[in-house]
Amino acid sequence: MTDVLDTDAEVRLTESRTFLPSAAFAAQANVDASVYDTAAADPTAFWERAAERLEWTERWHTAHTWAPPVPTADGSLSIPEAAWFLGGRLNVATNCVDRHVTAGRGEKVALFFEGEPGDRTTVTYADLQRRVAQAAHGLTSLGIEAGDRVVVYLPVLVETVVIALACARIGAVHSLVFGGFSAEAVRFRLEDTGAKLLVTSDGQFRRGKAVEVKSIADDAAADLPDLEHVLVVPRTGLDVPWTDGRDVRWHDVVETQAETHDAESFDAEQPLFIIYTSGTTGKPKGLVHTMGGYLTQASWAHWAHFDAKPDDVHWCTADLAWVTAHTYEIYGPLSNGLTQVIYEGTPDAGHRERHLEIIDRYGVTVYYTAPTLIRTLMTWFGDTLPNTRGYDLSTIRLLGTVGEAINPEAWVWFRRNFGRDETPVIDTWWQSETGAAMIVPLPGVTALKPGSATVALPGIDIAVVDEAGDPVAPGRSGTLVVRRPWPGMARTVWGNPERYRDSYWAPFAGTGEHGAYYVAGDGATMDADGYVWILGRLDDVINVSGHRLSTIEIESSLVAHPTVGEAGVTGIADPLTGQAVAAFVVDGAAGEPTPDDLRAQVAHDIGPIAKPKIVVRVPELPKTRSGKILRRLLAQIWQGDPLGDTTSLQNPWAVEGVREAVRLAQAPTTAAKETT
Repeated sequence: MTDVLDTDAEVRLTESRTFLPSAAFAAQANVDASVYDTAAADPTAFWERAAERLEWTERWHTAHTWAPPVPTADGSLSIPEAAWFLGGRLNVATNCVDRHVTAGRGEKVALFFEGEPGDRTTVTYADLQRRVAQAAHGLTSLGIEAGDRVVVYLPVLVETVVIALACARIGAVHSLVFGGFSAEAVRFRLEDTGAKLLVTSDGQFRRGKAVEVKSIADDAAADLPDLEHVLVVPRTGLDVPWTDGRDVRWHDVVETQAETHDAESFDAEQPLFIIYTSGTTGKPKGLVHTMGGYLTQASWAHWAHFDAKPDDVHWCTADLAWVTAHTYEIYGPLSNGLTQVIYEGTPDAGHRERHLEIIDRYGVTVYYTAPTLIRTLMTWFGDTLPNTRGYDLSTIRLLGTVGEAINPEAWVWFRRNFGRDETPVIDTWWQSETGAAMIVPLPGVTALKPGSATVALPGIDIAVVDEAGDPVAPGRSGTLVVRRPWPGMARTVWGNPERYRDSYWAPFAGTGEHGAYYVAGDGATMDADGYVWILGRLDDVINVSGHRLSTIEIESSLVAHPTVGEAGVTGIADPLTGQAVAAFVVDGAAGEPTPDDLRAQVAHDIGPIAKPKIVVRVPELPKTRSGKILRRLLAQIWQGDPLGDTTSLQNPWAVEGVREAVRLAQAPTTAAKETT
């Protein structure tokens, strides 16, 4: 069951800077301030109007139903059930592709693909329509029908987008898996979904090398009774093992098919995809998102808070398997008919300026990335962007961040160096469970505060509450909740509705006007202006001598020091104080940090109680594929505990770097002798 915050954390770090929308930006923005009042007056009617932006073959007869969890005769809680746009029918793929071609925009670029080695492909909406049609026929030829599950284990490729849209087109349920996951992680998803098809590649390009992955897929697929075929996309040309009768080639199954396909429509509550939580603290949960509600919120949210324009070149840097990419790299931008960049490689593939080069080459206008990457770029470049590096970033008109709360100094650096000190920075808070952004500014309306995702998206009801479910006073910490169902919400955990209930709804069942609050799992505070400040996961709060301290606040203070590029803070066992603060820091652009300087920084910004007892310089912090620092690993490495599941790491090599740094920190005398 998800925890609630039962004791106030010490919230001391404050941010007073505010950035107002420019008059010019506000004048051309897609929405104005009236949208908040309109949505609040009748949220369901507001979402109905948002749904009308899509193409429906049959209109819904009932906009929304909700059955909250209530006590049953046996003393348990019933399973919560939400539905949106009941009776409505649509096809998600035609909304993302075909309708733009029909409207005469077939020659507009849908995707600029850049591979890690430097290969490039331009895909128009007409091209994408043909490719998706062929893939839809290919899926049907393999016996895939509406409701069947397809697991996609691919890197960021055009084919990844195509196969996802093809599944949506025929009503199959896709589950995208990060291309760096282990065979065990892929196998779990195949077994859990009962997938009939696995789509993979012969290999992937990783940091300049072609890496064979088909054998990993084979290990994952071995002896699964439901799996019928493995569809292999050629990417590297490597020789790979082959199982005749099961394995089939993309060229044979897809590229030989007819280039037109008659799409049928599906019920709004038909499952669209299953996305798994990372599983860093237990068995991953397969969250089910449905066609009508999810696409409504994904499309409207993208259009509103990214101020999407027809001539935008949108770049969301997330891996396609992350929920950010589902919403802001596939379904949101494509439903709005935008041009996008998708990039296969790492930010430093070839050279550290690769992202700058890509922005320059394609004229990127909206750049949406993770705070962890921003902090890495700070350590690489300092304040030398953009004028001294020869790349033109002037096309950028809007910036976005996602993954975890961004510290104020990184926010300001991002705006100054990528946004010429003038573009909005759209900090988005949301989760795999929510489907789209929930707390986010509207760029032409909302005054921005560095480090805060600001206020709830119109139509969303956010609160910070105490353990009784009552809103906390401004400036006090509490549990972040959503007080009313919303269209993009996950409907269940695949095959385990009881876990869905217990994880997200049971802690505040029977609370509020709508019968339950959704528990996000994050602690937060709300200031006097109603702005939300995320304090981190509820289990990331450190308890030092009874003082509950936010890891994100301490990290923000550390990163504000010019010698620190990135910081991960965690609690470690301490015989005197219960827990002590341990800080793992990556060097910044201004030299080497010293522990005393960093402790003084934190004491000044937050208070002496928050000073790190342990400061360890590390080459890199371990992060999940969504860009979140895996803080529990830092504590486990320091304490010598078993690490458990690390398959969600995007940089597994970082573990050894931290382990070596910890060894040196814990035994400096021995280490010095060994070095000598």
